[in-house]
Amino acid sequence: MKWLTKSYVGLVMAFLYAPILVLIVFSFNQSKSRGAWTGFTLGWYQKLFTNEVILNSLMNTLIIAVVSSVIATVLGTLAAIGIVNMKRWTRLVVMNITYMPVVNPEIVTGVSLMLLFVWIRTAGVQIEFGFMTLILAHITFNVPYVILNVMPKLRQMDRFVYEAALDLGCSPIQAFFKVVIPEILPGILSGFLMSFTYSLDDFIISYFVSGATSQTLPITIFSMTRRKVSPEINALSTIIFVVVLSVLLLVNLNDSRKEHENRMKARARA
Repeated sequence: MKWLTKSYVGLVMAFLYAPILVLIVFSFNQSKSRGAWTGFTLGWYQKLFTNEVILNSLMNTLIIAVVSSVIATVLGTLAAIGIVNMKRWTRLVVMNITYMPVVNPEIVTGVSLMLLFVWIRTAGVQIEFGFMTLILAHITFNVPYVILNVMPKLRQMDRFVYEAALDLGCSPIQAFFKVVIPEILPGILSGFLMSFTYSLDDFIISYFVSGATSQTLPITIFSMTRRKVSPEINALSTIIFVVVLSVLLLVNLNDSRKEHENRMKARARA
């Protein structure tokens, strides 16, 4: 049965990663055709770094992702701390409301935000569809993910540690930054990374709230597919995949190193 298990796992991995492998291979293909290999070249990577449309879209995407993720992380962390300190029934109601943007279809969220921004404009507030609306929309759908990542860490934290810090002379602000933040930091980082990833990847919501001059990379790629996808997109996708894979490997190596150090310390104490 071992061979059957290994074969099944191999088929699943091939199904998941074969398209990415094909994309990487054809990013080095001389021809624009995705059906025939005509020779090795780095020309598409050179053209990628001279394509102003793609580079501007990539820069917009990164700026929007960073700004919205940082703001969403701050707001989500503060909201999670407030929710934990609520009474039971109030907390249940607020958590159900928090889950709604997560389970709500993205097209509904996108249309709702678009109509909201249109109503704000008719109310006399000068807000143009573009950079600002994209950041506000990304903050809106990122905050719930931060809350859901920080909440478990707050539940695991011993509240008496915070009270002990106050008894030892810390002010509430000092105790918050020196005790609470270090305890929930893994949840904060997870929420930030999840927000950053969703912001980079989002297409549907961004499509409804973007402007003509501030488009994200997914929207630019979608507009290119109406004509013909350039191999420059293959090159860009390859670079993004390599960067993400490298980050994941570094994180896993760091976690493995810390786990090994903890085991060694445990053995030394024993």
